[in-house]
Amino acid sequence: MSFVAAFGKLNVDLLYSGMPRIPNEGEEIYCKDFKVCLGGGLPATMINCSRLQVPSKIGTFLGDDMFSQFAKNELDKSGTKYEIFESKSYPLNVTSAIITSTDRTFVSYGGSETYSDEMLEKIYNSLKGAKVVGMQENILPVYKRLKKDGTILVLDTGYSEDMSVEKYKDLIGIADYYTPNIDETEKMTGTRNPKKALDFLRNYFEKPIVKLGKYGCAGYDGDYFTVDNIDEFKCVDATGAGDAFLAGFIYGLYNDLDFRQCILAGNITGGKCVTGVGCLTEYINEKEIVEYMSKYQSLIKD
Repeated sequence: MSFVAAFGKLNVDLLYSGMPRIPNEGEEIYCKDFKVCLGGGLPATMINCSRLQVPSKIGTFLGDDMFSQFAKNELDKSGTKYEIFESKSYPLNVTSAIITSTDRTFVSYGGSETYSDEMLEKIYNSLKGAKVVGMQENILPVYKRLKKDGTILVLDTGYSEDMSVEKYKDLIGIADYYTPNIDETEKMTGTRNPKKALDFLRNYFEKPIVKLGKYGCAGYDGDYFTVDNIDEFKCVDATGAGDAFLAGFIYGLYNDLDFRQCILAGNITGGKCVTGVGCLTEYINEKEIVEYMSKYQSLIKD
């Protein structure tokens, strides 16, 4: 088990920034800055893992369209190993994001995939042998097989209005770790109180986590604790922070670090991500994360 892996659709982001506000319907506003880059999701997490010198693999869909070609070029530059699967619909997600001084707004498009037994077998073979696998929806049979193999499974759900424990019960039932943010936590547990939320999540996880945005993370490992954010990382764009956090957390799991150290690593990679515009613009390398972790042990508090 010498690598980490994930299967998921790639995202391509069209980022409009330097705007005073979001335009009204029928109105055009020119932005000061624009860039096209790979967006968030499990592939972004795997790219950040590669940057931390963790051998990483992505299973994903790509086609012949211009966005797929762009994504493939970016994957090649990242040095992350990847395997391409044939898509029955539009092969990736494309997002237009407007970034203002106070928040972000998105419009996205992506086709819906269907997974045949043959496809699930191919995905399983692609992920088989990984020490840690990031989880998404839709391929539960693959994760069940990986669980039996002894793979560490980490679930990171995106926010939705209908999210609930019932909706994700099958994934939660086999995940070793779950990394919800405070908004997702409230949907899942019915509370924004970190300690109460951790108590709820302890029904499902031995070591639960709640990400608290600018306040860092709360966790439980037999005792309640918090891990503060790093003040020197100033937020410019929060896009991709959760995916970057997950990369740091997986870095810790891959290297057999203590649970609290895994969260500290996640805070470091997530914190660095938000200092630039785009999911993968700003990042930490392995030498830097070791230095930051040594420097900021005091952020872990009982």
